[in-house]
Amino acid sequence: MLRFRIDSFENPAAAGVGGGAGGGLFLESTVPISFVSFISSRIDCSNPCLCSSSYSNRVLKKLASNSSNGFFERKERGINGFLSVSLSSSGNSEYVEESSNSLLKRENGEKMMNVKGESVEKSQKQKQQNRIRSRQKGAMNTTKHLWSGAIAAMVSRTFVAPLERLKLEYILRGEKKNLFELIKTIAANQGLRGFWKGNFVNILRTAPFKAINFYAYDTYRKNLLKMSGNESTTNVERFLAGASAGITATILCLPLDTIRTKLVAPGGESLGGVVGAFRHMLQTEGFFSLYKGLLPSILSMAPAGAVFYGVYDILKSAYLHSPEGRNRTKYMNQQGQELNAFDQLELGPFRTLLYGAISGACAEAATYPFEVVRRQLQMQVKATRLSPLATCAKIVERGGVPALYAGLIPSLLQVLPSAGISYFVYEFMKIIFKVE
Repeated sequence: MLRFRIDSFENPAAAGVGGGAGGGLFLESTVPISFVSFISSRIDCSNPCLCSSSYSNRVLKKLASNSSNGFFERKERGINGFLSVSLSSSGNSEYVEESSNSLLKRENGEKMMNVKGESVEKSQKQKQQNRIRSRQKGAMNTTKHLWSGAIAAMVSRTFVAPLERLKLEYILRGEKKNLFELIKTIAANQGLRGFWKGNFVNILRTAPFKAINFYAYDTYRKNLLKMSGNESTTNVERFLAGASAGITATILCLPLDTIRTKLVAPGGESLGGVVGAFRHMLQTEGFFSLYKGLLPSILSMAPAGAVFYGVYDILKSAYLHSPEGRNRTKYMNQQGQELNAFDQLELGPFRTLLYGAISGACAEAATYPFEVVRRQLQMQVKATRLSPLATCAKIVERGGVPALYAGLIPSLLQVLPSAGISYFVYEFMKIIFKVE
């Protein structure tokens, strides 16, 4: 069956020849020469060059020279395709044969364009998948980071809950008994469980608080380091990051601390637990009663966070830059993953506990008066509520300046192990969770 296609070009450049109007005739390998003669006789005679008998004869003669027994025989050139014949209308009108090699090049070019397009599309898809994986990895790393801080708070608070209870007795009840007498009183009235009274609520408060605090500090410190372009974090950046972390955690977690204070205070047993205390405060004092003492809380937590994280990082940096610290770092790099989780601690177990305890004690001593004022504000009812400054003045009026440090000794006894254990568990869990 005979198959052919005729392409015409109005643009001379499109035909691949110069001048005039041209066309392309694509023929199969076995086409009768009479068919070519028939086509040439139908050429538009508006162009004298195309209608001239000499032009037709030259074309037919050229075609005939490539034929045998009245049929075109296609020479094998590596592909199976159509034979292209172009009839030019230029002054040098002659037969032009478009070889199969040019067709092959054209087809290869089209294939290369398709392959390039597919490659670009695959590259874009790969980049999109990498961005999605990066976001997922970042979210997973953040979750691990938060859980490290939360577990650290749970362990440390449960361990020092009895000391926390003693501190609150001094602050909220204005207890005048010495420490040993107070311990006997609690044991006699409430038994051993009395020392862990309110610990569950305390964990509900401190677990998210510590998780946000630790994560916020590391995040702020890294961002400040990027902004400054320094090789290592400066002391100013450490203190600023610590203060910002303390403020962030306080704003997010203060309501839980307020509810916990209500439960531990006299009459808190009748409120019916966390849910009951929460409902009672909303019904009687409104939602913003959960944020009572926000200003002194921020005023206490900003410097407390700055001192806590700043002192720890300063001690840590001093050790790591000492000869002993450099030798330990070198040893850890050589051993790699062969070390267990305890040995992978940068400071080692003992120094992590010690530096955490020192930083916690410094932070507690520096900000303890703010803590006393904040607790007193949380105990006030709406009808008799005073400003933070007036509350501070009232405390000093009743007991003098030492009243602002009431319960500092049991508080330090609580903070020393709490801060040490908190930092130790936090660093340990980051290794277990492989936090980046």
